[in-house]
Amino acid sequence: MGGVSDVLGDRTPRPEPVRRLLRTSDGIQIDSVLLRRALPRTSAVVLANGFTGTWRNPATAMIADRMLGVGDVMTFDFRGHHESTGESTVGDQEVLDLQAVVEHLRGLGYTRVATVGFSMGAAVAIRHAGMFGGVEAVAAVSGPSHWFYQGTTSMRLLTFGVERPMGRFFLRKARNVRVVSRAWEPVPPDPTELAGRIAPAGLLVVHGDADSYFPVDHAHRIHEAADDPKELWIEPGMGHAERAMTPRLADRIAEWLAPFLSPATPPPTG
Repeated sequence: MGGVSDVLGDRTPRPEPVRRLLRTSDGIQIDSVLLRRALPRTSAVVLANGFTGTWRNPATAMIADRMLGVGDVMTFDFRGHHESTGESTVGDQEVLDLQAVVEHLRGLGYTRVATVGFSMGAAVAIRHAGMFGGVEAVAAVSGPSHWFYQGTTSMRLLTFGVERPMGRFFLRKARNVRVVSRAWEPVPPDPTELAGRIAPAGLLVVHGDADSYFPVDHAHRIHEAADDPKELWIEPGMGHAERAMTPRLADRIAEWLAPFLSPATPPPTG
């Protein structure tokens, strides 16, 4: 894997980012940004942020920069976030957003695509791979194993934010996130229900033992529900999602993705 680390440190001039509005199958416009190296490549990594996250965040920018070692990188804002249209459904219809991004990359000629999701984006990435396929690997960071978890103060506050008019008003004004006011109908399958459908694509589950939203048992449940090839990393001292990521952890995830994105290297089998 030394070659991956060498590329991760490359400072060769790169093309300007390409920003596009992509359209989902249900008519939502998704604000996306494609980051590339100077030479054309056929592998790509998609970053799926957590709830209220955006490609503008410095943490997301750092992760994207580290992923450039193994493929071009597309970041985007889920529906209802910033300049993407529509309203957030907090993990339900967001699978259509991710599918629009993956389809766009396939249309550009990328033949090997991996998704890396954080928190809500981790749940979306797992569900997307189980429902649509079309990816070589998924890395799910700080994701929930099931819906409606209320076992931590952070999740109880988040639930207040999305379910109460006052909370949605705050999210709209303070975070530029518009949340749908109606409840899920029907309730979508949770990540553990779809994790078993990801194979033969690879699944990496990453979780911090200091996560203030979801305890590590969520990661264990997702990992247990999946088939090989799969791997579980419990990170000592790590908090939640993008803001808890370090450059070294981002590099390790990129290194794990590398065999799945390189047609010359067979991916691990377990």
